[in-house]
Amino acid sequence: MPRGDGRLTQDLDPQKPGPQDECGVFGVWAPGEEIAKLTYFGLYALQHRGQEAAGMAVSDGSGIVVYKDLGLVAQVFDEPTLASLRGHLAIGHTRYSTTGGSTWENAQPTIRSNAAGTTIALAHNGNLVNTARLAVEAAQRGLDSDGSTTDTALMTMLLASRPDLSVEAAALEVLPTLRGAFSLVFMDDNTLYAARDPYGVRPLVLGRMERGWVVASETAALDIVGASVVREVEPGELIAIDEHGLRSARFAAPEPKGCLFEYVYIARPDTTIAGRNVYSARVAIGRQLAKEHPVEADLVIPVPESGTPAAIGYAEGSGITYGAGLMKNPYVGRTFIQPSQTLRQLGIRLKLNPLRENVRGKRVVVVDDSIVRGNTQRAIVRMLREAGALEVHVRISSPPVNWPCFYGIDFATRAELLANGLDNDGIRRSIGADTLGYVSLSGLIAATEQPKTRLCRACFDGEYPIELPAGNLIGKHVLEGVGRRVSGDAGPRPGTGAQPEDTGTDRPGTLPLVAVPGGAEAPQRP
Repeated sequence: MPRGDGRLTQDLDPQKPGPQDECGVFGVWAPGEEIAKLTYFGLYALQHRGQEAAGMAVSDGSGIVVYKDLGLVAQVFDEPTLASLRGHLAIGHTRYSTTGGSTWENAQPTIRSNAAGTTIALAHNGNLVNTARLAVEAAQRGLDSDGSTTDTALMTMLLASRPDLSVEAAALEVLPTLRGAFSLVFMDDNTLYAARDPYGVRPLVLGRMERGWVVASETAALDIVGASVVREVEPGELIAIDEHGLRSARFAAPEPKGCLFEYVYIARPDTTIAGRNVYSARVAIGRQLAKEHPVEADLVIPVPESGTPAAIGYAEGSGITYGAGLMKNPYVGRTFIQPSQTLRQLGIRLKLNPLRENVRGKRVVVVDDSIVRGNTQRAIVRMLREAGALEVHVRISSPPVNWPCFYGIDFATRAELLANGLDNDGIRRSIGADTLGYVSLSGLIAATEQPKTRLCRACFDGEYPIELPAGNLIGKHVLEGVGRRVSGDAGPRPGTGAQPEDTGTDRPGTLPLVAVPGGAEAPQRP
């Protein structure tokens, strides 16, 4: 639906968003190819990872041009713009903000020039947890902020703060000082770089084209541009690609802790993570759900689209007929008509509508990926009952979300997480279901085919693999002077997370941001 500034988001109600995706990054080094169009299609394939802003940086060897703006990929770029962005090297980004507000200045890639005349552009998926400390240290060194309030801009500034070193050497000094989740693509005039934090929390994969190399958040983006998957970028690895080929260096020992929620909700079903196809994992989760929470029913239906593979698995595992019970409007979020308060009260009906003929008189199992606040499930249960369902049994393909994420997913604050204050029966009553079943954490882990020790499960069990900062100085707006401090909840675990909120833009009506060779930035017409 539209934001206050007329830009589109995928939220049904911005005041009550669900779990927000993170970001998508894409990088390509391929002389002779249409670099900008490859980057556009790569970002289009990653649009599900962020819908606030999109941008790309392109180099022809003599300078870097950055073009970015708020909005979806297809809104930001058009044919004339892409035709003007020529070169042999590019990086791209599609954003959901986890540090820094949703403003024009905070769109990515970020860009910075150093005293030696080298320009660096960078795009980031993830979230640092030592942003405040790094910002203080940068200020003490006299490094100048460019007005951005993101951890991404801070990393770019740090990389550009060593003009006495090559970009590669500077990266090997800066990357070990970063704490948190980061999958990066960055570039200078001639070289594409990619780096992944030592825990590998966020995915990042390397692909090969006939005339070059590609790096992307998900394998699906490689498929879209015709690149073959080579391997994942390893945790703690820095890759550099230029005319001399590909080289790799280690900046930290790997301690893999891949995000478990990627398998549940974030990644595309046609993506492969750590050798496991996400669609197959979600079907396996559904089978496990059927084993752990059987029920007598007539029909299994998904909450489309993220609940579909698990619903198929539940039907297979239970022997209950699978069918459609909810129809999704594919154009939600693509209208500029602001719903009135009366229409907004209809809630999820703008997005989903029941197939009355399919559910009337039946005992229905409805499968969804997660429950955060419970608003969506509550509305769905009510709709199905109004459509004539005799019973509504809710099955969730992830365990209860009890803890916020500080590594690149914007959940609700802990106080707003439904599972934080209620037991299973309390949640069931809250959403109005006849029965409620979550897959167990062990069952979910088994479906990924990854050892428990190689997965970050913090949103489910509160065990944060990357130490959070002393004093819990952390939050989405930490660099804007309004960072949230994590409250002293019971026990040593953090109690609140960054509040997802749509701050709009404080530059309404501005034109897309273009960075000209040398790193200067100016709004210009395409």
